[in-house]
Amino acid sequence: MTCKSIFITATGTDVGKTYVSALLVKTMRDNGYNCGYYKPALSGAVRQNDGSLLPGDCDFVVKTSGLNVNPGDCVTYCFEEAVSPHLAAKRKGVTIDKDIISSEYLKRCDLYDYLVVEGAGGITCPFALDNGTLLLSDVIKYLNMDILLVADGGLGTINDVLLTVAYAKSHGIAIRGIILNNYDKNNFMHIDNKKQIEYLTGVKVLAEVSTGDNFINISSDSLKKIFA
Repeated sequence: MTCKSIFITATGTDVGKTYVSALLVKTMRDNGYNCGYYKPALSGAVRQNDGSLLPGDCDFVVKTSGLNVNPGDCVTYCFEEAVSPHLAAKRKGVTIDKDIISSEYLKRCDLYDYLVVEGAGGITCPFALDNGTLLLSDVIKYLNMDILLVADGGLGTINDVLLTVAYAKSHGIAIRGIILNNYDKNNFMHIDNKKQIEYLTGVKVLAEVSTGDNFINISSDSLKKIFA
């Protein structure tokens, strides 16, 4: 079987990409699918007592989803400083290379039937700015992937989603759907946000994730279509 993959990005930093990625991998694996996880670049890793770096996002996904891998094996570029990847890389004298990311992505595609790839920050997050510009959107296009957009369910999300969707479409990036995080199904504003996002973008909200959820409430068939 050829590996099918989806790129998880968001309307900004700390919207919930890692949380949703973890639940997506877990839900896929709970449904019997051989699903893995990969993050090209990570900032804000934790320095361990032995001097090694623990990529917290990867660690969370691995523990949540039950993946039997070392968290460090899920990421290519791992930096301790919690700043944009381009700046963290520059301060370490490292250049983030899209060809290396592509090679690492393909290696993981050989291991799994389905692969969740998580970005950093929002869709325009810079990976390199000195010797040519490399934004997250460039990486997505280079990997020839479609995106699943994670957005907050609350105030301000309509503006954030519209801007991100418009940017993605203008750069030829296809959007498989939207997942609303921190969603309160009893909140009239959250309910209206979902309605207006679908109306204004033409992109379907595939699922809503509430705080504390340990799975994504989506059918097995719909789950597979995210990766189709």
